[in-house]
Amino acid sequence: MAQHKILTEETSVKVYFADPSSPWQRGTNENINGLIRQYFPKKTDFTKVTLEEIKFAQNQWNERLRKVINWKTPKEAFKKLVGALES
Repeated sequence: MAQHKILTEETSVKVYFADPSSPWQRGTNENINGLIRQYFPKKTDFTKVTLEEIKFAQNQWNERLRKVINWKTPKEAFKKLVGALES
């Protein structure tokens, strides 16, 4: 995010940074970390994790219903967003 000011200028999207050691300010990040740990516990040696294992976990996360996006999957929400942008 070294160029966050340019991103904000060009898109009008504000960028916020959480304070160090404040996980409550990073709810979405902490949530996905918990999901990652279901498949890859702490201290996992990722040099021994296969691409197939990563893709399996990725598909599980992208097919999981999320309350924050009205009980849609991230895949569904992304497709809807992209469709709206193309229209």
